[in-house]
Amino acid sequence: MKKDIDFGTVEGIAVAVARTKNAATAGEPAWSVYLINYNNFPVENVLVASKGYGVVDGEEVKTSVLRHMFERVEAKSFVQVEPIDPAIFHINNEYWVSYYIGRQIYDKRFVFVPDSIIEENLIEIGMLQLEGVLHS
Repeated sequence: MKKDIDFGTVEGIAVAVARTKNAATAGEPAWSVYLINYNNFPVENVLVASKGYGVVDGEEVKTSVLRHMFERVEAKSFVQVEPIDPAIFHINNEYWVSYYIGRQIYDKRFVFVPDSIIEENLIEIGMLQLEGVLHS
């Protein structure tokens, strides 16, 4: 059972929503979700489950659950998880990340709350060399 599993404390892993200039859409920014490994060692068998949920105009809204698998995320590196549409920035955007270091499993839920991905919250994310919102 899940309660019997010893999940280690997640450290050195972050999720970012960052923007790039997209030449294909006349300079409009394209947004993507990234998983960042700040650790000095790789993480393996990484599973990222993403979903959006919330209430808009009194109606419950849910997106599909998407699952992404990465065999290995190298030390001091990142992977692009998925593109994200700014139209869903007004609901919760959740990324549940599970991975292994050796035989130990780690698990953490990262939630970007409604309207947290806004211009005022953007920072320079050094590893990505992009502006975005970082959740660690």
